[in-house]
Amino acid sequence: MGGPGGYAVRPRTPTARPAAPAESSPRRLPGPRLTGLGGGLFATVAMVAIGLLDRLLLAGSPTVYGALFLPVCALTALWVREADIVTAPISVPIAFAAGIVPIAGGEGGLGSQVMAVVTALAVHAGWLYGGTLVAGVISCVRKVRAMARRRRPADRRRPGPPIGRR
Repeated sequence: MGGPGGYAVRPRTPTARPAAPAESSPRRLPGPRLTGLGGGLFATVAMVAIGLLDRLLLAGSPTVYGALFLPVCALTALWVREADIVTAPISVPIAFAAGIVPIAGGEGGLGSQVMAVVTALAVHAGWLYGGTLVAGVISCVRKVRAMARRRRPADRRRPGPPIGRR
């Protein structure tokens, strides 16, 4: 019953893992990383769906459509991967134009529909410019932060001038 030297020996049992400490900061939601094409497709599909729902539920309210365009622009700019960040401000105006087709209200043939879309784009250009600005600002901020992250390790390796000497 005793081990060598008269010490009591405990039987080996698997040790339990210590409990993970509770996180003090809230968890960040994982952001999807879309390619440039994927970001454009996301924005286009979202805006066409919003346009169709707007036409069905609200009879084509351009204010609701424009207001919902802004978060789509922000999400597109946030979810596009860093390598393709410049595509976000380019793809959101295309998505706006594709999604405005259902609420444009053209009657009759193709010419009337095209004229209604062109008129809707001209009349609601404020929403278009605003959403493009949102995507552009977010893209610029992300690009500047990425460049600063890449530059930071290089600055640490390079010794600076000695302190106190001029």
